[in-house]
Amino acid sequence: MTKSRQGTTTGVLHPGAMGATVAAACSGTVLWAGDGRSEATGHRAADAGLTDVGDIESMTAAADIVISVCPPHGAVALADAVADAGFTGCYVDANAVSPATAREIASRFENFVDGGLIGPPALRAGTTRLYLSGPGAQRVAARFEGSALEPRVLDGGAAGTASALKMAYASWTKGTSALLAAVAAMAAAEGVGEDLISEWDISLPGVSERLAGTAGEVAPKAWRWTGEMDEIAATFAEAGLPDGFHRAAGEVYQRLDGFKDVPGTTVEEMLEALLR
Repeated sequence: MTKSRQGTTTGVLHPGAMGATVAAACSGTVLWAGDGRSEATGHRAADAGLTDVGDIESMTAAADIVISVCPPHGAVALADAVADAGFTGCYVDANAVSPATAREIASRFENFVDGGLIGPPALRAGTTRLYLSGPGAQRVAARFEGSALEPRVLDGGAAGTASALKMAYASWTKGTSALLAAVAAMAAAEGVGEDLISEWDISLPGVSERLAGTAGEVAPKAWRWTGEMDEIAATFAEAGLPDGFHRAAGEVYQRLDGFKDVPGTTVEEMLEALLR
């Protein structure tokens, strides 16, 4: 893959399903640290055109921007590893973390940009946005101009601003998916599951289709969303709002972690796991 701009070097940690498309959208030279990573991650990195420099220390020595894209429960530890390696460039945390967690991470770096990814992996233009806040946001955004990943700088935003937007957005999309799954499981436990589907088809067209989508598309990713629900709950609590719903949503997703990367999960399989 040929990058559109030379003279810039960006490190991406780690090229998972989303991170690999972020890396592919980034211009200039893009590095990753392959030591200890899985074979599947290596294939994604190769497909994205990344250069493997081995370890985080080698990456931080060569890159002027490092972007973190990982499950939220690992965001602080990954930031610590980059800071401990002596990185002096711009660190971008693009993870689904609370504003408070983003500010905690920001305290480790002199140059920090808060990021929030909204949308699926950026495989085509118009689907996925990278919201950015902080003094270096425009510089980071420039590396994605004209790519499949649309950068959006939040004017006047600081550390935590982009994360707050991500938390608000995901609290609805992922929170309501958990609620839908739990409602269907409760109805199934009481023996009225099919009757509920019939009523939804009459009075709430599209809900039963969303339930099927939750099983087929959400259940395989639920293992990554438990930590995100904790971050959303913390965001609500910090705002003085009840945090219990999203903590319960995290438990719903925890019960589905056995479907990790398993495509084609059925509604019946999902409900059985929730009720087990």
